[in-house]
Amino acid sequence: MAQNTLYNKVWNAHVVDRLPTGQDQLFIGLHLIHEVTSPQAFDMISEKNMSILFPQRTFATVDHIVPTTQQTRPFQDDQAEAMMGAIEKNVKKYGIQFLNFESGLQGIVHVIGPELGLTQPGLTIACGDSHTSTHGAFGTLAFGIGTTQVRDVLATQCLAMDPLKVRKIEINGKLSKGVFAKDVTLFVIQKLTVKGGLGYAYEYAGEVFSSMNMEERMTVCNMAIEGGARVGYVNPDTTTFQYLKNRKFAPPSNEFDQAIKYWKTVASDLTAQYDDQVQWHASEISPVVTWGITPGQSVGVSDRLPDPSEMSPEDKKLAELAYRHMKLSPRHPILGTPIDVAFVGSCTNSRISDLREAAQIVRGRKVSKKVKAFVVPGSQQIKKQAEQEGLNHIFMEAGFEWRHAGCSMCLAMNPDKLQGDQIAASSSNRNFIGRQGSQEGRTLLMSPAMVALAAIEGQIRDVREVYQ
Repeated sequence: MAQNTLYNKVWNAHVVDRLPTGQDQLFIGLHLIHEVTSPQAFDMISEKNMSILFPQRTFATVDHIVPTTQQTRPFQDDQAEAMMGAIEKNVKKYGIQFLNFESGLQGIVHVIGPELGLTQPGLTIACGDSHTSTHGAFGTLAFGIGTTQVRDVLATQCLAMDPLKVRKIEINGKLSKGVFAKDVTLFVIQKLTVKGGLGYAYEYAGEVFSSMNMEERMTVCNMAIEGGARVGYVNPDTTTFQYLKNRKFAPPSNEFDQAIKYWKTVASDLTAQYDDQVQWHASEISPVVTWGITPGQSVGVSDRLPDPSEMSPEDKKLAELAYRHMKLSPRHPILGTPIDVAFVGSCTNSRISDLREAAQIVRGRKVSKKVKAFVVPGSQQIKKQAEQEGLNHIFMEAGFEWRHAGCSMCLAMNPDKLQGDQIAASSSNRNFIGRQGSQEGRTLLMSPAMVALAAIEGQIRDVREVYQ
């Protein structure tokens, strides 16, 4: 059983009580909400005439349903406008800080938490969104929860949870040029499968992760959930502390050094014990592209698609379904697969470093006439910074659309949707059937740089060729 890991330390520090069910009652240090999973939770609070226990520990934003082209109110979509109205009413009623359009701090919930310094090492964090695991990049335990649990956190600031096992994922060496954090996390999911992390917390360790910046670590932890893990985290270090310094909600300068002393103590001990450990070398990882209908169905960009006849019965059945839906064939190369849409964005890959890499690829080039391409920054602050750096002009001159901040086509609860059986090169996190707005639509997940190159070429190409 795991001992002295960051997971054990942070979990034990937040246990309030052991419940008769055998679960732990876990205190939640930071609660993030958005407009999609909070309305029903607030309704349940109101119906039972309950109050919000610690409103100062909850922060709200809007991201899922917001349009990324025209954001004038009322929204054209009646349901989107209703959700917007509900969160505006509830945050005002209960005194919750609202990071809305007018604040200049609005954005995807898992982007703004870190960039504002709300996300800090040693915290427990919850949000009604599966990709809350993103915040584990800072050495937190961050849980995606359902609407009923959102209600529980609002009312009690606690969750009833089962303890997890801990798996250490160690990757050493140095990534090749053109191989990014997105490729690393897709590689891990491919190796361990989409169900391999069930019942686990993933600790990402080794030279590859320690050399990543915070935005890269967030990309990796964001997709821990896609491998079945409840949380994923990286131990906090100097990179973490430097990122947090002077952020809006980070400890002030006169308290920052003291905060660092505590943050260092939550890292896993050198003698920590794990329930499982796996190791790979960076040289094994190339640019990765998904070909199927789960994030685990992927190949290296220079590889051929797998043969279902060589799979287990369960995997074979899913692969055959994926091939029918994706209109691809076994043993064919993924290289050269034509695309219709290119999307750079989502809580996985919409940060400033993602936009810089994509802009570097498209600079001086033109988007294929066959492709609709657009870039959606993860927050208003990222949009502003990108525009100050001139990245918006690079994208627009190449033929990309430059949008407002939001979740956009990642889940298509807004006007950004695939049409018919269009195939998209996407920097988002899920390629499920119907995920991007069309039941016939097809999604190929990859890094922002790979998306940018696919937009230019009109097909999947190996981004390493550009860097060489």
